[in-house]
Amino acid sequence: MIVEQRYVDFMNSFEKEEIPYLEELEKYAIDTEVPIIRKEMQSFLKTLLTMNKPRQILEVGTAIGFSALLMSEYMPADAHITTIEKYEKRIPIARDNFEKYGKSDKITLIEGDATDVLANLTGEYDLIFMDAAKGQYIHFLPDIMRLLRQGGVLLSDNVLQDGDVIESRYAVTRRNRTIHARMRDYLYELKNHEQLQTSILPVGDGITLSVKK
Repeated sequence: MIVEQRYVDFMNSFEKEEIPYLEELEKYAIDTEVPIIRKEMQSFLKTLLTMNKPRQILEVGTAIGFSALLMSEYMPADAHITTIEKYEKRIPIARDNFEKYGKSDKITLIEGDATDVLANLTGEYDLIFMDAAKGQYIHFLPDIMRLLRQGGVLLSDNVLQDGDVIESRYAVTRRNRTIHARMRDYLYELKNHEQLQTSILPVGDGITLSVKK
């Protein structure tokens, strides 16, 4: 937790009820311990979609399809989402959810490792949402930059790792040190990339909002 829970609870107390099927899907994710975007991130994403009106959206990390479904409800009517997932057990669940909630024509799910999938994608995207393996963000970035249109937005979730990223590498567990180093490299690259203007924000577990110049 990077912001005191009482502040998070206070802010979330103002949220109106979500579309019923999204509420049900969020409860399923919590009950089955599937990681999905936090309430604060949901609110931020809805505002961003309403403001920016992206028509071509790329999501790296589908899980069970919650965030793609949420975006499909707040994006323009003629928009389309391409989402990537490699975890075999979650892919059929996501596909079933897209079909069940009538979004199969709005969401295209590509199976496979994001490194390989991104390398073979073409075209330009207005919004790219990164919510996959955190240690891979830095490796995805070259293809992300190629695919992001000028003026497009790159939104990355979970960049502060419950506060671990600000600690010395010796203060985090040995098994997390590689991710710790790679996320620091990613943040540095976003803030110093000549083609990006980036803000790091303490929303949820930390996000970055980058615009391609």
